[in-house]
Amino acid sequence: MNRVPADKLRQGLQPVCGRCRQTLKVESRPITITDKNFRAEVERSPLPVLLDLWAPWCGPCRAIAPALEELAVELAGRIRVGKLNVDENPETSARFQVRSIPLLVILREGQEVDRMVGAMEKSAIAQRVQAILG
Repeated sequence: MNRVPADKLRQGLQPVCGRCRQTLKVESRPITITDKNFRAEVERSPLPVLLDLWAPWCGPCRAIAPALEELAVELAGRIRVGKLNVDENPETSARFQVRSIPLLVILREGQEVDRMVGAMEKSAIAQRVQAILG
């Protein structure tokens, strides 16, 4: 397991494997999740995924977006942050029985392990994520 310092990612440096020197794929920005790529990006992810179910017209969704972008950088290599537009992806929205947004779901191997409804402070989101990461 390679450790990637968040400050190096913020500087724009590309991490490499300490053993084989291959470039590591580390998302330091939220990735776009859709009905079509959900299986590949979330269910098959080697890392837990913090999935933001949101809509562009939702004020609270837009309010927490900067915090999620910061968490994507700070937790890069430990968790992936994804964003799923509920208006454009009805299958996945139905799967998670989305009743209100913003909805944050933490998934491990495609299985839901935690759920947070409503706008939350970055520190509260980070605390819940850290509890999952151990």
